[in-house]
Amino acid sequence: MEKTKSSKLDVIFESAIAPPAEMDESADEHDSSDESAGAGDKAGKGSFKEYFAIASIPMVLVFGNSMLVPVLPELQRSLGISQFQSSLVITLFSLAAGIVIPFAGYLSDRFSRKAILIPALIVYGAAGILAGFGAIWGSYAVVIWARALQGIGGAGTAPIAMALVGDMYKGGAQSKVLGLTEAANGTGKVLSPILGSLLALIVWYSVFFAFPVFCLISLIAVWAWIKEPKKDKEPPKFTTYMGTIGGILKEKARWLITSFFAGSLALFILFGVLFYLSNILEEEPYFIEGVPKGLILAIPLLGMVITSYTTGSLIKKNGILMRWLMNIGLLMLTVSLALAIFFYNQIYVLIGLLTFGSIGTGLVLPCLNSMITGSVDSSERGMITSIYNSLRFLGVAFGPPLFGWLMAKSDSLVFITVSSLSLVTLVLVFFLIKPPAKVS
Repeated sequence: MEKTKSSKLDVIFESAIAPPAEMDESADEHDSSDESAGAGDKAGKGSFKEYFAIASIPMVLVFGNSMLVPVLPELQRSLGISQFQSSLVITLFSLAAGIVIPFAGYLSDRFSRKAILIPALIVYGAAGILAGFGAIWGSYAVVIWARALQGIGGAGTAPIAMALVGDMYKGGAQSKVLGLTEAANGTGKVLSPILGSLLALIVWYSVFFAFPVFCLISLIAVWAWIKEPKKDKEPPKFTTYMGTIGGILKEKARWLITSFFAGSLALFILFGVLFYLSNILEEEPYFIEGVPKGLILAIPLLGMVITSYTTGSLIKKNGILMRWLMNIGLLMLTVSLALAIFFYNQIYVLIGLLTFGSIGTGLVLPCLNSMITGSVDSSERGMITSIYNSLRFLGVAFGPPLFGWLMAKSDSLVFITVSSLSLVTLVLVFFLIKPPAKVS
């Protein structure tokens, strides 16, 4: 293929990923189906504008939760609510998204990805404005219901973007662009606490009014720069469609459900840890608030971002490498959380341990994303990736309140619990996800 002026960017996105042999017994059928749908037309390459538009979607979604983490203590004080009630500002958003995501996935399979993405971004931004006014009025009820509405809008963003990547890219480009989306997700998490802290210098609820700005940028980029492959066949009836999805879940249950659980746990731990750090940093003996706190919260996330993008660039078709990286990543996460049981009251050591664990998470997630996205035909991809993302959202939803509940009992119990869960996940992944040397 001839190189253009943008070849330096394009060259980054090459070769291929599909599911492991045990995961994809009908790989050839899927490949030919995707090509006939027009997904293979680009031979796995795209422009910088496309990459920017796709990366903006998960980043905007992450802003919806992570930007609020630094201001939760101030929200709690300003609205006169409990720590548990403030955690629901995160939880209800994620819970609403988690419930609605599978429906958004079905609609994106039946119609088109952009037909869901664009309205979802509009709802997402508008609900942010409503939440901001609820904060001005001092109404916790308005804030919390607006956050639920934001979650419904959020359901049609990043999960659909993952399916869109599967439709648009083939070869190693697919795993690389999926690595890019996970890195964008992580970059959003890195920037969010800093942006949230900076915006809070104006007034704490200004973060709500920032959401529409980011949504507008992403909306324009998606509308103008994403050229979605056309479908060459009519979508199946709902009963047929659901029967196909059920068959996929039954056929691939061993590795697919394990992957869903691992991705969900990773996000549960990540957001729980952010909630934990956000609260203890403002208490005795640290009394760290504002931008300094945002910068500290960004440290573990930065480790995850760099690792996610690097992992997505390396894995390609190498099933052995995927398995190694997933198991090493979960081992790192387990060890870091287990050591935190003994060092949670030494803040510098704790941040180092949590960063080490976040690097482990950055090894795991791109591998899971690539296997799940490549495991099905494009006509069912929206639903499968949506179920996966739904469970990830539920992990985010339950992280802050459960961490808050555990914190009320003891700090050591927090890390005993999550290190045990991480160990269970490591064992499951080790025994149940075994891709071949070269996935096809």
